[in-house]
Amino acid sequence: MYKIAVMGDRDSVLGFRALGLDTYFVEQADEARHTLHRLAREDYAIIYVTEQLSTLIAADIAKYKTSVTPAVILIPGKSGSLGLGAQALQTAIERAVGADIG
Repeated sequence: MYKIAVMGDRDSVLGFRALGLDTYFVEQADEARHTLHRLAREDYAIIYVTEQLSTLIAADIAKYKTSVTPAVILIPGKSGSLGLGAQALQTAIERAVGADIG
């Protein structure tokens, strides 16, 4: 059975634990890269990553862009949205539909 993980700073991801998701408190780039690739090798279908953390490991996240699993989804962190998650969603929609529908 596939699992769902959330990566980011403690304050941003701790609440997801109450929903039954696996939480990983990481803030440094090297630790984030290691954790992301480890989770991808395990049975994680979805890995949520805070936008702030994603700026540190963008190249690593891009490696999974065309993979079926895991789906790496950017979410706002405790300091708010950087707009990266919305932009990634817009790009995925454009790629799927073949045009900008916004």
